[in-house]
Amino acid sequence: MQRWIRNFFDTHRPKFEKEGRFHRYHGLFEAFETIFFLPDSTTSQSPHIRDSLDLKRFMSIVILAIVPVALFGIYNTGFYACLAAGKSTAFLPSFMQGLLIFIPLLVVSYGVGFFWEALFAVRRGHGISEGFLVSGLLYPLILPPDLPLWQAAIGISFGVVIGKEIFGGTGRNLLNPALTARAFVFFAYPGQMSGDAVWISGGATDAVSGATALAISAQAEPGSQIPAMLDQAGLGLFELFVGRTPGSIGETSALLCLVGALILIITGVANWRIMVGGVLGVLGTGMLLNQLATGSLAAAMGLPAYYHLVMGGFAFGIVFMATDPVTAPGTDAARWLYGFLIGALTVLIRVFNPAYPEGTMLAILFMNLFAPLLDHFVIQIRLRKRISHV
Repeated sequence: MQRWIRNFFDTHRPKFEKEGRFHRYHGLFEAFETIFFLPDSTTSQSPHIRDSLDLKRFMSIVILAIVPVALFGIYNTGFYACLAAGKSTAFLPSFMQGLLIFIPLLVVSYGVGFFWEALFAVRRGHGISEGFLVSGLLYPLILPPDLPLWQAAIGISFGVVIGKEIFGGTGRNLLNPALTARAFVFFAYPGQMSGDAVWISGGATDAVSGATALAISAQAEPGSQIPAMLDQAGLGLFELFVGRTPGSIGETSALLCLVGALILIITGVANWRIMVGGVLGVLGTGMLLNQLATGSLAAAMGLPAYYHLVMGGFAFGIVFMATDPVTAPGTDAARWLYGFLIGALTVLIRVFNPAYPEGTMLAILFMNLFAPLLDHFVIQIRLRKRISHV
């Protein structure tokens, strides 16, 4: 089988080379070929780089880290959908129901996104970037399960075209494409991206509430004990950590995000400083607000800081979004500050903007814009410390 596939690509490659009839579509041909075989390109002059990890394999490791989160998200989404519909909530029926919800969103994300990637690749005469393998999977995981497919298609179109291709494609974009797509959908169609009903496919019913922990926290009256309110709603600390809560498809389980973080750190694909910095930013800002909470108008100021780590999409965002090597800083000192500020901004947005209780998305996008500036300052400080030539 492998020999037949190899012969197929070798036979048809001349048609897509520079003098071939379909040379404009060389990027498409190469994209499909590298699905089956490692690239065999080598450098013709120094410096020569010897590394088995090309961009496609790099992205494959990220996808591997996301798979546990995605599988649990599919089950959790199906569980709440079955519960709302009065169906069996056993594992298999829940998982199958979750697949029926998730697969259409995934197909739309990859199908529409790949169309734009291919269009720009053909127009510019370059290969199709493997970066969309990850972005196309991340995008449906950060969407509500009840989002209409046409809105999902418009969102990923905006994310790919405006968030990435307009800057020149992968490696040149300032903003994370998946988060850019979700931000567009949120502000363009707020009715389908907010409220209790959108977090459960088919809408929340009297039998099951679609209220999220962040929504309960944002709506709490001054002086309220938010942890007790969450426990009463069945959203205690353990449930939030494991992920058995309503929310975006793949963002609810902090436990499996931690598993994904370990995979990315051990393989060296993601930088741990950004993750740890983000956790420190959440804890530091949260504890500071706890000290200032006496007599405050915002009840969420008194929420224990560690709750922010497991509520909403912070764990998912800091592990899989903030560590994007293209939109994150490249120097270690800047990475610490970048992660810390994402964590701090997440808490501040959640506490002081009840109209938008989930602050992780905006915090990461905001810091994406400042990542190059942070690197610039770090490099300038290092240059000033150098000893001048005599």
